[in-house]
Amino acid sequence: MPSRRRALIILALLLGVSAASLLLSLTAGSIHVPPRQVFAAFVGAGEGGTSAEVVIHLRLPRALAGFACGGLLALSGALLQVLLRNPLADPYILGISGGAGVGAILSILFGLGVAGIAGASFAGALAAMLLVFGLAHGDGSWTQTRLLLTGVIVAAGCGALVALILSISPDDKLHGMLFWIMGDLSQAMHPELALAALAAVLLAAMPFARELNLLSRGPDTALSLGVRIGALRRGVYFAASLATAAAVAQAGSIGFVGLIVPHLVRLAAGNDQRLLLPASMLAGGSLLVVADTAARTLIAPQQLPVGVLTALIGVPVFLFLLARDARRRR
Repeated sequence: MPSRRRALIILALLLGVSAASLLLSLTAGSIHVPPRQVFAAFVGAGEGGTSAEVVIHLRLPRALAGFACGGLLALSGALLQVLLRNPLADPYILGISGGAGVGAILSILFGLGVAGIAGASFAGALAAMLLVFGLAHGDGSWTQTRLLLTGVIVAAGCGALVALILSISPDDKLHGMLFWIMGDLSQAMHPELALAALAAVLLAAMPFARELNLLSRGPDTALSLGVRIGALRRGVYFAASLATAAAVAQAGSIGFVGLIVPHLVRLAAGNDQRLLLPASMLAGGSLLVVADTAARTLIAPQQLPVGVLTALIGVPVFLFLLARDARRRR
């Protein structure tokens, strides 16, 4: 396990990276705002100016929403990788994103607003979560394999429903649907709920970091040391599911953040959950903020779906990790 000093250094570095990513998101764009004007906007010196309006009312809410969603996805990935004892587990693997997608696509089809889309996607994610857990629990013989297979099947069914809805939707609705499916932060102007969910999941998970460390060594080891395996598994599953649902409801389906960030943090900082969970949260939030900044600036004023950029980053990193693991085994 890492020493206290090393853990503090890692967290301090990640806090610095997070602050730098947020500052970058506030300065970069079709209208460049120098850092001094950003600070002036916060202290009120630039009140009423164009720079202050752009920073406070447009870029800051989007940056905070991106940080919250990235942190939620990375935190969910770290928890699921412990739950499934698989370092390459993904938050979307249990069908939660698929349920959120069905809810969001239906709300767009019926012309609901941004709040309606977020509410419907969150409801769909919760419904998928309860369905997966209920089917996987069955007669009480809950196992990681059964949960994983049930999640894959539910995700496939939700994907089929989304494809069916897209095929019968009018043309004027398809653009918004496709952007949501690919992940989009352009409508994320109210990050309060996502930030609250991020704080709640992290604060709920940290007191059980020791038990999670034991669970990562195997259920038999954890059980012999007094860990209540059943209750801990249910708690981890629901916390990870709620974190994923909150992120998907805010920004749509953004892949690879919850997959690669916890794995890279684990390679750099070890597998102690007391450090891994907050470090993954900070790294995931920073990654998504930087990716969203690139998404809205690369071909400005046109914006790209941020999920496309995270996939372009995540695919080569994932292939590198697979190749690295294969070389280590040989």
